[in-house]
Amino acid sequence: YRIISSQVISQLRILSKSVTAGCKFDREIWSNELSPVLNLWKKLNQNSNLIHQKISPPSEQQGSPILSFIILEQFNAIRLVQSVHQSLAALSKVIRGTTLLSSEVQKLASALLNQKCPLTWQSKWEGPEDPLQYLRGLIARALAIQNWVDKAEKQTLLSDTLNLSELFHPDTFLNALRQETARAMGHSMDSLKFVASWKGRLQEAKLQIKISGLLLEGCSFDGNRLSENQLDSPSVSSVPPCFMGWIPQGAYGPYSPEECISLPVCTSAERERVVTNIDVPCGGNQDQWIQCGAALFLKNL
Repeated sequence: YRIISSQVISQLRILSKSVTAGCKFDREIWSNELSPVLNLWKKLNQNSNLIHQKISPPSEQQGSPILSFIILEQFNAIRLVQSVHQSLAALSKVIRGTTLLSSEVQKLASALLNQKCPLTWQSKWEGPEDPLQYLRGLIARALAIQNWVDKAEKQTLLSDTLNLSELFHPDTFLNALRQETARAMGHSMDSLKFVASWKGRLQEAKLQIKISGLLLEGCSFDGNRLSENQLDSPSVSSVPPCFMGWIPQGAYGPYSPEECISLPVCTSAERERVVTNIDVPCGGNQDQWIQCGAALFLKNL
């Protein structure tokens, strides 16, 4: 029901805006309708240096796949912040009357007037469809990734508790962990499987990460096994932190297959993109959990 209702709300938003978006350039309408986006962007950047930060493309010689990934993630984050800034600055100048309207600004304004995220932004990072949420998520991640870089350079990243929501590409990070594990074990990447444990550290994993911030919809989980939601249960609940890592295909994971169900971990509650799948202990009766639509997702930054 929650997914259907959010779809209906977004359709109503589009309907309410389509009257405005049909108009050609009208300074007053654009100024009124687009000021929330421009003001939010200004506010988000008040206490950071992201839009002015000088950053050079990462060199190939980083050594560790995880460090290479994180440095590239930071570079792309700053580049995206600066490209969004340029596009919004151009829009602001058109509204103020200091430059002429270009086709790029027209496309940008048309998307924002429809409360949709411009394709030029989405092509660089597939974030939330709502522009205000997109901008908030962009700045929150661009700031958070700096801590990942600091930890990775000090080699403390894998001993810290991490939140995958802070990454633009959490799936690529898990793949970098796979690559680094394979290298450390002298195995091929294909010979490894991904596992999660709420029982403590993974015995069979050469490298592992501790993950917090996962959310669960459709049922509840206390770290031991899934349980049905009651009428007064929240539709979304948080999941205890767990260890995740890559282990050899033939090795025993923390749980037996009979007591588990494989659940997708999605980037958001809309479930449009899957980061990975993990086995969660459910005490058997897998069909019951499939019927309740159980899924994990990363929290919205």
